[in-house]
Amino acid sequence: MKHLSVPYAEGFRVLIGDDHSQAASMVIAVGDKEGGADNRHSGADQWLYVESGDGEARINGHTYLLEAGSLILIQRGDRHEIRNTGRSPLKTLNIYVPPAYTSDGDELPAAKA
Repeated sequence: MKHLSVPYAEGFRVLIGDDHSQAASMVIAVGDKEGGADNRHSGADQWLYVESGDGEARINGHTYLLEAGSLILIQRGDRHEIRNTGRSPLKTLNIYVPPAYTSDGDELPAAKA
């Protein structure tokens, strides 16, 4: 069993995980974005939950509005970008299955099936 209180600090931070899944927090400043046209996780699905703030997710060319309480699934291989379009920091909790990053935040290679 693992447990922690989610710290929402600026940027992307891997929080907790095991061999099967991983959680990370992400705080995007007003007007900023994370990801882009080439951003994708080839080996992991990403669940993104919006704790607070407003923004948009651009996934495979489609735009989805984000607000507190939004939950989206970004499937492995989806090209995606998350933008803060609001007036306060956009705070998200992200779950990756399987893990997508090292504890330092470097992307892991896709696992071999």
